[in-house]
Amino acid sequence: MSDPRRTNAGPSARACSVQSFKVMDVLRRANELESSMGMEVCHCEVGQPGSGAPRAVVRAAIEALTTTGDATGDGGRLGYTDAFGLTSLRRKISDHYASKYKDGGPARDGGRTIDVDRIVVTTGSSGGFLLAFTACFDSGDVVAVASSGYPCYRNVLGALGCVVASVPVDGDFKLTASGLREEVRRRRAGGEARIRGLVMSSPSNPTGAMLSPDELREMCELCDEEDIRFLSDEIYHGISYGKEEATALTYSSTAIVINSFSKYYSMSGWRLGWLVLPSDLVDAVNVLQQNMFINAPTISQAAALRCWDDETIEELEGHVAKYRASRGHVLRMVGSLVEIPKRNVAPADGGFYVYVDLGDDNVHPDSGLGSTEMCRRLLEEAGVAFTPGTDFEDPDNGLGDRRFRISYAGGTDTVRRATELFVRFWPGWVKLVRDAKIS
Repeated sequence: MSDPRRTNAGPSARACSVQSFKVMDVLRRANELESSMGMEVCHCEVGQPGSGAPRAVVRAAIEALTTTGDATGDGGRLGYTDAFGLTSLRRKISDHYASKYKDGGPARDGGRTIDVDRIVVTTGSSGGFLLAFTACFDSGDVVAVASSGYPCYRNVLGALGCVVASVPVDGDFKLTASGLREEVRRRRAGGEARIRGLVMSSPSNPTGAMLSPDELREMCELCDEEDIRFLSDEIYHGISYGKEEATALTYSSTAIVINSFSKYYSMSGWRLGWLVLPSDLVDAVNVLQQNMFINAPTISQAAALRCWDDETIEELEGHVAKYRASRGHVLRMVGSLVEIPKRNVAPADGGFYVYVDLGDDNVHPDSGLGSTEMCRRLLEEAGVAFTPGTDFEDPDNGLGDRRFRISYAGGTDTVRRATELFVRFWPGWVKLVRDAKIS
């Protein structure tokens, strides 16, 4: 019930309950230092490819803007599309699943290729999450997330009135079926409300950890057994380093898959993603999309039709090779810091992040010397932008101010310079913490 004493001044309680997305706060400060103080900043905070959109995609956007004919192939001229997006683009997404995951049959339900009617082109993966959360959950529903994970899951679910259940990651920084099963048992034994949903990414942001195909199958089977709706965030698919990628579509007919053109396809800022829905949610999501977004940006859809051209894939695989080189550079740098044990560094199997736990020895909370302060000093003093773990950790687990994330998406030269500067900064930080512990 609405509080009758509440005035219309200021934001709603719902809005005030949402935490800021800390990486964007870091980016804002980094931009201020560049613009107002002329500082050169190494941007290793945001998960944004430094390469920009593929050449063929840019050409397609220009053509769509300037042509007098049909630029979309669906009879439109950059007006509204169907709420679910261009049929031609959805067909290409369906073909992508049939091609990429063909060995394990992930694109098939009983031998059938994914129907384009189950594919929704969304306003970025963020729009996809909002559609999926709204379609699947009611206020008060309990939705599980990894204790180390993408902060917007927690923030948006909370804004929608859902209750977030944080499931601890294991020693390999993974949320596994065994961890989820233990949380289900604990809640059942304690008489707590049951878990109705799970949101999880593999490869993970921030850890880079990936579930193996067998681990993903086990997770899907558990969710089906317990009637838990599984939302599988697969936006970092295509960016992995020797580990096999699998999609939840292989193992579950009830899972929702979320993907995006921002990461592998290097189209961050074009605000384009997609959902693959189970058939029971198609009508509900159609209505929500019509009301919330109408359709994803038509110019971006028209351009994305070129994402699977041979020329584009060759260019994108070149990006992955650069990520791999940058990843190696960061891991070698972190490995050279004798104060940080190897077990404190997440595996970085995929995506473009390295996630590090400073450990008890390299922080002093009583003096305010945690990863948040370290990242602040590193930015202000050395011009290197990393993101503190407070963005990614369960607020109650006490690990946020011990951990930090390094993004190596911005280019090898940026990463090389950032790691050099961090290695110079590190001894001063270690001394500062040790002096604080002695005093």
